[in-house]
Amino acid sequence: MIKKWDSNEITREYFDSLLVEMRHIDSVLPSTKLELYGEVFDTPIMMAALSHLNNVRENGMVEMAKGALAANAVNWAGMGDEAELEAITATGARTIKIIKPYADNDYIFHKIEHAERCGVMAVGMDIDHSFAGNGQYDNVLGMQMAPKSLEEIKSFVKATKLPFIIKGVLSEQDAYKCLEAGVKGIVVSHHHGIINYAVPPLMILPRIARVINHRIPIFVDCGISNGMDVFKALALGADAVCAGRIIIEPLRENGAEGVKNQIKKMTEELAGVMARTCSPDIKHIDPSVIWSRSF
Repeated sequence: MIKKWDSNEITREYFDSLLVEMRHIDSVLPSTKLELYGEVFDTPIMMAALSHLNNVRENGMVEMAKGALAANAVNWAGMGDEAELEAITATGARTIKIIKPYADNDYIFHKIEHAERCGVMAVGMDIDHSFAGNGQYDNVLGMQMAPKSLEEIKSFVKATKLPFIIKGVLSEQDAYKCLEAGVKGIVVSHHHGIINYAVPPLMILPRIARVINHRIPIFVDCGISNGMDVFKALALGADAVCAGRIIIEPLRENGAEGVKNQIKKMTEELAGVMARTCSPDIKHIDPSVIWSRSF
């Protein structure tokens, strides 16, 4: 039964409501290469900022990183201790570290500094973990969270020479503030349904993309399940996407090899759609190929 309030089901319905126009004349073999922060990857499909994957597979976060490296994809890391991040980056996977909005800002600065020492390619914060569902400050594994002001975010941006990314942007208002804060990337996301009836990321993505106007990269997550989903996100304004739950079973069954194979499969699906829409590369996908179902 469809749960009308479930943001993840709403997001899936929205993905499936978008139709794709075929274009064949003058099409070429497409490139799925992603250029990000001065580096080049084979795919715009990145790992999501997952955490605590030892219940999925032993050393799950490290195995995920190894899979990303094998697929020449960007790896992300969520909440975890310092030893785990050190092991993740030791694989050689180019990793973006996302830090929770801890109430203790000194702890955040410490986490930023540690991530820098580990050699991550970027660092950021998932601002949507500030509050619990009861309107009080969130508490994650015994760690107190707190909302962050624009000035606090500016201080985090200034604390590092690395690109600083804000995850959990689902409004034009926050997009404008991210630009003002000087962040170098945003993730359009409702954090897998952290609030009911959330706007699907792809529904608001074109508005956010107009605000950002190519000044910084836009990433999208929540419900990315196949190459067609990736194509729709790129067409509507994303520079890359994060795949999370879709890699869990491959990770559980085959570790790094499973992750690599899943990312490569989705990348091939993306290339297939690009070829049939005259999309030569991921920066040149015409948004007018996307139609909204109205019948």
